[in-house]
Amino acid sequence: MPSAIETLRLETPRLVLRPPRLEDLDAWAGMMADPEVAPFVGGVMPRSMAWRTIVLMIGAWHAQGFAMFSVIEKSTGEWIGRVGPWMPDGWPGSEIGWALRRDRWGRGLATEAAAATIDWVFAARDWVEIIHCIAPDNLASQGVARRLGSRHRGPGQLPPPFEHEDVAIWGQTRDEWHARPQASSVNRRHRAPPE
Repeated sequence: MPSAIETLRLETPRLVLRPPRLEDLDAWAGMMADPEVAPFVGGVMPRSMAWRTIVLMIGAWHAQGFAMFSVIEKSTGEWIGRVGPWMPDGWPGSEIGWALRRDRWGRGLATEAAAATIDWVFAARDWVEIIHCIAPDNLASQGVARRLGSRHRGPGQLPPPFEHEDVAIWGQTRDEWHARPQASSVNRRHRAPPE
């Protein structure tokens, strides 16, 4: 019988979000080898390191009950990125992060996927606040944060071995998220098994 994690799905008009699987490795490794995508999400890495990161994410799902989702494009069935909650030990807060393949940039997909995961953590995980750790020169991610309704809160500090990375903290509370004007007009469906 499949576990609740294995059957968890979030759906948006264009996307299916589900916990990652090893079958996502080829696409995951391809994204992490892209020098335009990877610098803001851990750096360019060989396939062997990409394997470690996907297994780490799968393990976080089982250890914490949440981690980033694999993002599957409905129209093609392709894996196009990873989006969602992330909170390693020592992290500056409960983060919602995103990284999409470069060929899917500029279509609003990161915002669509992140919005679904924010809805999920506030409802299913009972989070009261979310943050996004964004490099000051990552203007595209700052745009996503703004479209989500998050505000720049100031500089942040990541734990070792990332303590030398320059990051700004963006974020909002659950009340702020639910008070957004577009909160009632976004068409999102969440399908999760009963707990």
